[in-house]
Amino acid sequence: MAIFPQTKTGTPPSRPVAPRLPALRHLGPNWYATVMGTAVVATAGAALPVHVPGLRTACVVVWALSAVALTVVLAARAGHWMLHRDQARAHLLDPAVAPFHGCLSMALLAVGAGTLLVGQDVIGHPAAVAVDALLFTAGTVAGLAAAVAIPYLMVVRHRPAPGTASPVWLLPLVAPMVSAAVGPLLVPELAPGQAREALLLACYAMFGLSLLATLVVVPLVFARLVHQGPPPLALTPTLFLVLGPLGQSTTAVNQLADVAPGAIGAPYVSAFGAFAVLYGVPVMGFALLWLALSVALVVRAMRRGMGFTMTWWGFTFPVGTCVTGAAGLARHTGLDAFTWLAVALYALLVTAWAVAGARTLGGLFSGALLAAPRPLRPATVRTT
Repeated sequence: MAIFPQTKTGTPPSRPVAPRLPALRHLGPNWYATVMGTAVVATAGAALPVHVPGLRTACVVVWALSAVALTVVLAARAGHWMLHRDQARAHLLDPAVAPFHGCLSMALLAVGAGTLLVGQDVIGHPAAVAVDALLFTAGTVAGLAAAVAIPYLMVVRHRPAPGTASPVWLLPLVAPMVSAAVGPLLVPELAPGQAREALLLACYAMFGLSLLATLVVVPLVFARLVHQGPPPLALTPTLFLVLGPLGQSTTAVNQLADVAPGAIGAPYVSAFGAFAVLYGVPVMGFALLWLALSVALVVRAMRRGMGFTMTWWGFTFPVGTCVTGAAGLARHTGLDAFTWLAVALYALLVTAWAVAGARTLGGLFSGALLAAPRPLRPATVRTT
């Protein structure tokens, strides 16, 4: 049977069949970070405990941008799986790439939360609830699957060497924490009784699942820094990923305390509120310590020639979770210090998002970001 349609002379046509889309071959799951980092600008802005003229409108615009970005990345990733299944499977088996599959869950959850927080200004409250419920369900299922599947692959296939722990390992583990933080938005939308309490406690269970898993990984990451020195220059921004579970867990306990009075019995309501402060304040303190350490290492890396890579999106979503965490503490403590902390972190978030977004667009237009990845440049000697 002929491969090419025959011409009148019996020879195949000169033009070959169009090749597969090469731009999608190296489009990995890390691209969901662009959606997460954009959506959190909207949700964190809506959570700020101060009134800024025009901020609400700006958040609506950014939310719409995140929704478009989610649609585009979902379509591109679907094309990646259909056209380049060998590469997609290779990503799952690559210990450096596989943890980024947790970003799908967080992208869905972040856009869903933004829809209910600010998107309802455009599409109305009933539609916003429906969209958030759909994205929350899909994101939670994807997050729980990643929280099991990626560690399983690490155990049976990846087998990372001792002393190679990376902050990227946190990505599939923090996804259920994002569900715990945004799930309370849907609690008041459910009928009083069993449904509300079940969702509240399910979010609390996901908070514990993610928190305990994080407490296993973070010490490994710090031990790796102490014993092996700074990560390669291109991976230095991933140090900000440690802020994700810290800020998101603080956000979660505060959000759960906000909706507890209408969802659970009186003996537990006050406990939810007290725990939000007793847990959130010390964790936020550690988050600020880690932020200072990460900034210092990023400055060091930039002085040694760190260029732009997609890891720069690590500067966005984790910082955004600290904004919402600080805003929640401001609500429950009434302290102006947490209000101004949230504002300062939000300014850092917007700056990081603008820089990462501009550099990403430049890399897309040039084709550099969709090319085959280059070998990582090693870090310089620690003693220099």
